[in-house]
Amino acid sequence: MSKESESVRLDEDICVHIFTASAAMVGVCITVIGIFQVVTTLRSEDTLGDDLLAVNAILYLTTTLLSYWALRTRKLRRNHVLEKVIDVLFLTALTFTTMVAGFITWAMTFT
Repeated sequence: MSKESESVRLDEDICVHIFTASAAMVGVCITVIGIFQVVTTLRSEDTLGDDLLAVNAILYLTTTLLSYWALRTRKLRRNHVLEKVIDVLFLTALTFTTMVAGFITWAMTFT
């Protein structure tokens, strides 16, 4: 097995992991939005938390769709470009998830 072949296989493996993790995170965001809506309704107040979670879900959905496209494409050059974009977008979404979690925690604590 050549070194190039191993690199391609590793890249495809990373795409599969990002695809499944991003899809799961879309579900997590939607679940937390539902729970957050219940809590804010019970407390009779509104925050930006659910809106930020919706944006976060869109980021993860975009990552999922791009990962799927990268898995389906046959051209190696396009695949490598897509994977770099997907990596950056996925890490951005993870960072945003942490920021939103902090925002929700502090919004609920200080109100």
